[in-house]
Amino acid sequence: MFSHVMIGTNDIEKARAFYTKTLGTLGAGEPMENDAATGHKRLFFMHGGGILAISEPINDAPASCANGATIGFACDSLDQVKAFHDAAVEAGGTSVEDPPGPRESSMGVLNLAYVLDPDGHKLCAMHRAG
Repeated sequence: MFSHVMIGTNDIEKARAFYTKTLGTLGAGEPMENDAATGHKRLFFMHGGGILAISEPINDAPASCANGATIGFACDSLDQVKAFHDAAVEAGGTSVEDPPGPRESSMGVLNLAYVLDPDGHKLCAMHRAG
C-alpha cells in the first residue's frame, strides 16, 4: 500500500547519524542522498522494499512531528527489537513508554519498543511473537 514515508528534520546530519545507526540494526545501509530542486537535503533509507525519507522542510518552516503518529519497523526477534531500541537511544533518541519487551494484545504477543528520534518523531520496533 505505501511506497514510502517521509518525515522532516531540523538537523539533517544529526538525523543521518541517528537513522544510520538505528536502521542499521534492521539491515539498512547508508542512505541515498538527494538535493531537492530547492536545494534542501534529503536522505532515503531503503530496505526490504520500504523507503524512509528524511528531509529538510522544503517550505523552510521548522520540522515538526505529528501528535499521535508512529512509524513502525518490522523486526525478526525480540533481540532485534532491543537492539533497535538501544541503538536509537545511543544515537540520541529517547526511550518512551514501557521498556522493550513482550506485550499481550488482541493480536497475540507482540515484542515492542518505542523511541523518539532527535526531532520528536515516534518510532516503534515490533516483532510478532505469536
